[in-house]
Amino acid sequence: MAEKDSKKRFTEQVTELLRAFQTSTPGVVGVGLISVDGFTIASEMPESVGDQTVAAMAAAMLVLGEQTTNELHEGQLVRVFVEGTDGFMIIMNAGRESMLSVVARKDAKLGLVFLQMQRTAEGIRAAMS
Repeated sequence: MAEKDSKKRFTEQVTELLRAFQTSTPGVVGVGLISVDGFTIASEMPESVGDQTVAAMAAAMLVLGEQTTNELHEGQLVRVFVEGTDGFMIIMNAGRESMLSVVARKDAKLGLVFLQMQRTAEGIRAAMS
């Protein structure tokens, strides 16, 4: 029972961190914490964006990004950035076996998004310990 309460408390903490990130960062459409095997842990995505679709794509992109940086001897992967004509998706590690995924409009300020991602990932790592 204590483990179930602990998981619930962690999910609530992460959801609050994600919600704070989304509301304080103009242009962010959605944000989610995803397991490395492609499952949603917590998410603040609009209904028009499928949580599980984003989670599966993010996991695949992170693996490819890590393989690419390893093969090219470019050090440790910092983030994966995918840009479309109307917006972008950014994925970065957020702790043990998890990643932070952000979907944003084209008008979002990248520097602010990167900063908020880092702060949110730090909050998630703190909640894990």
